[in-house]
Amino acid sequence: APQGGVASPILSSIYLHKLDQLVETVLIPEYTRGNRRARNPAYLDLQNQLAKARRRGDRPSARALRRRMVSLPSADPDDPGYRRLRYCRYADDHLPGFTGPKTEAAEIKQRLAEFLRDELKLELSQDKTLITHARTGAARFLGYEITVQHNDTKKTGRYRRVNGQVALRVPLDVIKAKSALYLHRGQPAKQTALTNGDDYTIVSVYGAIYRGIVQYYLLAGDVYRLHRLRWVMETSMLKTLAGKHRSPVSKMAAKHKAKIQTPHGLRTCFEARIERDGRQPLVARFGETPLHRKKMATVVDRQPIRVDYPHKELITRLLADTCEICQQSGEVQVHHIRKLADLGKHGPFQPLWAKTMANRRRKTLVVCASCHDQVHAGQSAAPLTQ
Repeated sequence: APQGGVASPILSSIYLHKLDQLVETVLIPEYTRGNRRARNPAYLDLQNQLAKARRRGDRPSARALRRRMVSLPSADPDDPGYRRLRYCRYADDHLPGFTGPKTEAAEIKQRLAEFLRDELKLELSQDKTLITHARTGAARFLGYEITVQHNDTKKTGRYRRVNGQVALRVPLDVIKAKSALYLHRGQPAKQTALTNGDDYTIVSVYGAIYRGIVQYYLLAGDVYRLHRLRWVMETSMLKTLAGKHRSPVSKMAAKHKAKIQTPHGLRTCFEARIERDGRQPLVARFGETPLHRKKMATVVDRQPIRVDYPHKELITRLLADTCEICQQSGEVQVHHIRKLADLGKHGPFQPLWAKTMANRRRKTLVVCASCHDQVHAGQSAAPLTQ
């Protein structure tokens, strides 16, 4: 499967279907047990002491006990009777998530490696296949950093609901790499290759690239980090426009700045328009997508209008496999002329093939080999019903 090929994800899904079956039918049932974690004995002990302090009316002790409880998990994180295994794969990249000890995670990795080697003749990349503690580290998957949240001070409805929740983050190296394309000596610079285009093209190119990156990372909880990329690309775009018009950057910003209505209210962005008589203007925008997380984000870029063009008439006539002079079926050929006006050279007594082409108003004629030879010999072929 070629790297980046259109068919690569489909081919990978076909070939790795057996791996999916192994995980779903063997590994997940084997490494999943227990309905919920057992309660943490230390947490239960503090809870009982807190109840007694409240009954005594000892508020200082109750506050101290409550602070100690917040620092402890309410459930036993090392409960041997609780295990969970989850699995996600896209193309040749897969990410198992396991709740349990590291030794069992290493067993799962070894079994996956053996299955891929023995059954599918594939080798796991040891440099990329890592065992990561999700709370203290982050796993890379499909361009995201995936981690598990833990914050004992943040409470929602009196509970620490963020603890144990899976979080998506924008990798800092991705922001750095995307921004580097528009930097020169650490500062945003103009793109010389775009200065030959008009304003609409420049804004459209920058807007499409930025919009694609933002829409992909809208699922991340820290998508606001892309403000750095927006500033770099926005400044580079304005410098490119300024270089094209030999004008200050401030004038280009004032010229193209616009306020548009979005689902989040009025938003300031940059746009370029091409007015057209009797039709809607062409509008290119940059920066209209707010950097707010969307849990159900989807790509909303306008899809190109697909037109199903019918078969060419000549193709249909060839598929009929019938001579258009003698009406006999068989292998056919195509006779061409340069222009229809050439048919007038034959005078009022045109041969049948010329009359046929004139009536059809076509510069091509599908004929059998015999009729084609007679056409080139200057003879009329079999009679054609008028």
